[in-house]
Amino acid sequence: MKPAPFDYIVPATVDDAVGALADDDDAKVIAGGQSLTPLLALRLARPTVLVDVGRLPLARIEVDAHVLEIGALVRHRVLETDPLLAREAPLLPMAARHIGHVAIRNRGTLGGSVAHADPAAELPAVLLALDADVVVQGAAGVRTVRVVDLFEGYFSTALAADDLVVSVRVPRAGAADACAFEEWAPRHGDFATAGIAVVGSFADGTCTRVRAAALGVGAVPVDLGGVLAESGVAGATAPSAALVRAVAASVRAECAGDDDRAELVGLLAGRAVAAMFGRAPTARAVA
Repeated sequence: MKPAPFDYIVPATVDDAVGALADDDDAKVIAGGQSLTPLLALRLARPTVLVDVGRLPLARIEVDAHVLEIGALVRHRVLETDPLLAREAPLLPMAARHIGHVAIRNRGTLGGSVAHADPAAELPAVLLALDADVVVQGAAGVRTVRVVDLFEGYFSTALAADDLVVSVRVPRAGAADACAFEEWAPRHGDFATAGIAVVGSFADGTCTRVRAAALGVGAVPVDLGGVLAESGVAGATAPSAALVRAVAASVRAECAGDDDRAELVGLLAGRAVAAMFGRAPTARAVA
């Protein structure tokens, strides 16, 4: 099939892009187009205007004392391969390599993944686990939205029709942090059936704090940091078999509803916790 007719705009500035979105409630942003283009072809999306933001200067990666700011147009392939990200936010490249195939990662963007809000996507769950902030510009100006407040339902966010994702801010990984990402998909390049991102902070070999989020098991990424902490991850020094079983059981109970997916994400959580401890600054052997 072919898309329904639409106008096409290439704004020169972010202000121009926001203005074009504000002028037409049926306008849509396109950047990499990896999610929107199939919807256009099937006529499941019928925008009157496409606002192509691909040439805007939103592909920078900047770092300060505490925060890494990643432009909305940074491609998935850059998330996967950039050495600065590997050092300062290693959970992002761990997850990015699972997104589709290389051709898709070469086109898809961080901002597009955030705005699309697919509950089976890797990056929204990772950003929730990292307690990230999203910088948004709309007709009313620039504001920052916490990721935990952004996702509202299936493919639904708190973004207004004239909002444009400008960047994402994540805390820099500390020397005493460790992380892991695990997912399962039927075939390489397929959408994940379920997955989980885990990041922990350590002191003297003991996990002092853990954050986690699951994908594929709800209408939005599911925050599992409290579940993992209460199951014994916080305060542990090694991923004992008992701890891994407790993590799997706790996550399975928290994600109950679809028994198969709950079972799967529980198993992935146990695997991710073990991998996280294995990467901890003073990793100990499994008891």
